Amino acid sequence: MQVLQVQLEVGPDPAEVGRARRWARSRLAGSGIGDDEPLAETLILLISELVTNAVVHTGCPAVLRMLFGGPGVRVEVADASDRAPARRQAAGDDTGGRGLELVDGLADRWGWQREGGGKQIWCEIDRASRQAGGASEIHTPAREPHVYL
Repeated sequence: MQVLQVQLEVGPDPAEVGRARRWARSRLAGSGIGDDEPLAETLILLISELVTNAVVHTGCPAVLRMLFGGPGVRVEVADASDRAPARRQAAGDDTGGRGLELVDGLADRWGWQREGGGKQIWCEIDRASRQAGGASEIHTPAREPHVYL
């Protein structure tokens, strides 16, 4: 099985999130995932959340990776902060604090691991589950990720 990995370096500026979304859309289209497909919209939302979290909560540059191959698409965002990601409980009118809850609700799997002196947060979406009509019913962040490489 062949895997295509693409990556983008993202600066520590919240304006970089929009650039990351545009870049990801072009890479999705290049992999055969149409801009109007629900899978593309879900992936762009996940990318937006993970890149935003990396840039806003760490103040560090980040690296966005997308891996195509196997049963689905894997998104990874690595940053130089060694601080573990933490879920927050947002109040009804808070403008933030829902990112990881959103990732948990949209991804088939997600988690994080140490990478160098920092960390990597990853999520995966299975193409089959999206073609069958939506996200899988079970979200298991503790489960091992698919091995794409």
